[in-house]
Amino acid sequence: MNSNLIHVINQHKETVKVSLTLKEESQRFTKLLYKAFYDCDTDAEQALKELEVLFVKIRNIACPQIKNLPCKRWDDFKSNIPELYTNLKKDAEAIFNNDPASQSVEEIYLAYPGFFAISTYRMARVFYKLKLPLIPRLMTEYAHCITGIDIHPGANIGDSFFIDHGTGVVIGETTEIHSNVKVYQGVTLGALTVKKQYQDTKRHPTIKSNVTIYANATILGGDTIIGKNSIIGGNTWLTESVPENSIVTHNHKVEVFAKTKK
Repeated sequence: MNSNLIHVINQHKETVKVSLTLKEESQRFTKLLYKAFYDCDTDAEQALKELEVLFVKIRNIACPQIKNLPCKRWDDFKSNIPELYTNLKKDAEAIFNNDPASQSVEEIYLAYPGFFAISTYRMARVFYKLKLPLIPRLMTEYAHCITGIDIHPGANIGDSFFIDHGTGVVIGETTEIHSNVKVYQGVTLGALTVKKQYQDTKRHPTIKSNVTIYANATILGGDTIIGKNSIIGGNTWLTESVPENSIVTHNHKVEVFAKTKK
C-alpha cells in the first residue's frame, strides 16, 4: 500500500512541479529587503550582499518555467531599488500626513499593515516587471497572509498610496490607481465578470488621482473609471464610471426605535 501511495505522489510531482523552497526563500527575500530599508540594526551593505545570493537562488528555481525568455540578473533588480525606496518613502509620508492616529513615521514602518502590504507589493512589482514567474505572487501572498490585504503585483499603483486599517482590501491584477489615493478596509477593486477567456483583458477599474474610497466599497469592471478628486462612500457598489469631483453615497435607511417599556 505504501509503495502504491508513494508511486501516485511521485507521479503527481512529475506532473505538477511545486517548490516550497521557492515560497520560503521568496518570503525571506521580502523580509530581508524590508529590514535593509528600515531596520536600524540591519547593516544595509551586508543585507544587499545576502539579497543578491537570495535573488539568484529564487531566480534559478523560478526561471525554468519561463519559455523563450532569459533569466534576469541581480543588477536588473538592484537598478530599481533607488526608485523603489523613494516611492515607499512617499507612501509612508502619505500615511503620516493623512492619518490623525499616526504619531510618527517610525510607527508607520513598524505597526501599519497597510504600509507593509504596499511595500511588499512594490517589491514584488519589480519582479513582475522583470517577468520572473511565481515570485511576485509568492511575495504579495505573504503580505496577504500577514495583513489580510490582497494586492496583485500586476496592479499599477501610483505615488503616495494610503491604505488605512486594511483588512479585507482586494486589488485585482489589472487595476490602475493614480497618485494620492486613499483606501479603507474592506474595499474591493475587482472584475465584473470572472471568466478565463478574459485573462488578457483589462478586468479591473481605474482610480484617478486624489480619490478616497471608504470602507467596504466595491468597484468592479475594466471600463469603470473613478474620476479624480472623487469620494466613494462606505458600502457603495459601483459598476459604472463616476465623473471627477463626485461624491458617491450608499443610501441605506437606518431606523432607531425606543424600547417599549414593560
